[in-house]
Amino acid sequence: MMHTSVRASETNADSTRSRGLGRPGLWRWRVVDIVVASVIAVACAGVFLLWDIVHVGPSALLTPLLPGLQELLAGPWLLAGVLGGLIIRKPGAALYTELVAAVIESLVGNQWGPLTIVSGLVQGLGAELVFLAFLYASWRLPVALLAGAAAGLACGINDLILWYPGSGTLFITIALISATVSGLIVAGLGGWLITRGLAATGALSRFASGRSAAARV
Repeated sequence: MMHTSVRASETNADSTRSRGLGRPGLWRWRVVDIVVASVIAVACAGVFLLWDIVHVGPSALLTPLLPGLQELLAGPWLLAGVLGGLIIRKPGAALYTELVAAVIESLVGNQWGPLTIVSGLVQGLGAELVFLAFLYASWRLPVALLAGAAAGLACGINDLILWYPGSGTLFITIALISATVSGLIVAGLGGWLITRGLAATGALSRFASGRSAAARV
């Protein structure tokens, strides 16, 4: 009877470890993880640089319409973190991809200079904390949406501190809601759809994100 109880306890402990942060291999980045995360960062940096230019027109239209509403345009700058997290599925992947993309964007040159790196750090951390909250074990659409929303909220707070200090309550409220919604839709839903699309092509066969998609098929 005692042996049965001990075996049951060991089984429960193993099950807990298999779902928690102590899972074997969770914290170990393979060379392919680093390479693909870096490729994601470079590709997203290209998107960031393009959006640096393209967003100016829509921003000029939204800003006078309702101050703070221009934060609806933040989504494309949040994509790297969510996409990296969903594809690599390792602790630090969301932060790494968003930050590296921001560093590249800053080095190539944009209108915000080195402060772009601060934004990348904050936005990547927002997404990373959501994946951490789910113990890097759930990669479903709701988690992706939450990660995008968290990145958007972090972006909104950072923008208010860096670019809109002393703003009124209405501006702050609209800006935070707009950034969060943009992150949820563009980075969260967009990142999830891109990941599924890449997995369907077989490009992610060396990753759990690709294997899980294949298993569903």
